[in-house]
Amino acid sequence: MTGSKKARDPVTEDLTGYYDRVDEAGRLAIGTGPLEFARTLDILERYLPPPPGSIGDVGGGAGAYALLLARKGYAVHLLDPVPKHIKQAKCASLEQPDHPLASAKIGDARALDWEDSSMDALLFLGPLYHLPEREDRLKALREASRVTRLEGRIFTAAISRFASLIDGIFRRFLEDPAFVPIVERDLVDGQHRNPTENPAYFTSAFFHHPDDIVAEIQEVGLTLEKLLAVESIGGLLSDFEDLWQDTKRRNVLLKFIRAIEEEPSLLGTSSHIIAIAKTGKIAGGEDETE
Repeated sequence: MTGSKKARDPVTEDLTGYYDRVDEAGRLAIGTGPLEFARTLDILERYLPPPPGSIGDVGGGAGAYALLLARKGYAVHLLDPVPKHIKQAKCASLEQPDHPLASAKIGDARALDWEDSSMDALLFLGPLYHLPEREDRLKALREASRVTRLEGRIFTAAISRFASLIDGIFRRFLEDPAFVPIVERDLVDGQHRNPTENPAYFTSAFFHHPDDIVAEIQEVGLTLEKLLAVESIGGLLSDFEDLWQDTKRRNVLLKFIRAIEEEPSLLGTSSHIIAIAKTGKIAGGEDETE
């Protein structure tokens, strides 16, 4: 008996290989991860519709945001291409039986298996930078638009074009000759490649200039509402861990990062940028209001 063989997907293979070697579940608890987590939650809490509602978390990893939003009363559906992450998310969901995830399964941002307009909001906090090819990113954004209700918000994260350079300077990675060409290519075209065995240098990805993410969102017919820095200049602090343990200093930092989160001249200094977009027409279809 012969069967059809599933086509090889280098993107998924690369992702699975990388995340099998690193602890994504614990990433937001180390380094400047707590700042990324706190700022992302702050943005979500301000712009998500109030619970209850259905939220799709595409590329949601081990469920850091999905699990918390489920505890707030949302029906959260988690998708991720890495089996390890889905297993971790399901285990964590069992530990909050009163507020479990609505679902958690393996999936691909480029081909979502949810119905049209089935989500009140969509988190796209990982897919775009994990898709090096522009056509794949546009395909994923069209899928995001398709499954999100009319006028629903899509939260899309991008890694800054300058993230490797900033890490290279502040974390002294540029002292490694193998890291220099990684930064040089990032600055030319945003195509991040790591031929070394060092997981600190990340994996194959696309690092967006702020203008890139705006162009991609607009190309698929979404309306850009906000373009926000996540860590902003807070990610550059040499004494970040000490600051974060000091409640007063932490609150001052968060206050002023929020104050400058939309400043265009500072967006590129943030390791992560979140674009908030709204759906209008259903991708490939007519406006529902007509």
